[in-house]
Amino acid sequence: MDWGKVTFVFFNLMSLTSTVGFLYEQNATMLFIAAGVNIISTILKIGVKNILSAELLASSLVADLHLIPGFIYLQVFNNAAVAVALAFGAFAANVFSAALIIVESAKARDLDF
Repeated sequence: MDWGKVTFVFFNLMSLTSTVGFLYEQNATMLFIAAGVNIISTILKIGVKNILSAELLASSLVADLHLIPGFIYLQVFNNAAVAVALAFGAFAANVFSAALIIVESAKARDLDF
């Protein structure tokens, strides 16, 4: 078992599920957790040398650039509607990232045979 890949996929799924957690329970703590986990996921994607690594990093950066301003809007401007709208954008980027991981895993399995 490749523990590096396990960690990589774990943080990718955690960023997806923590964003969903914020969409369910809309408070600053949940959004902070979602943004923090997503930033960790982005850092793990830097330096990955896979087939779709550029797309994975780009989708993670998109999610970061939705969650961080969303947190600012929620904390500074007290505007939950904008924060939720930005979180939905991050959710879409994280779903895209998860789909890319599935495609990449399937391609890697094809290359192994």
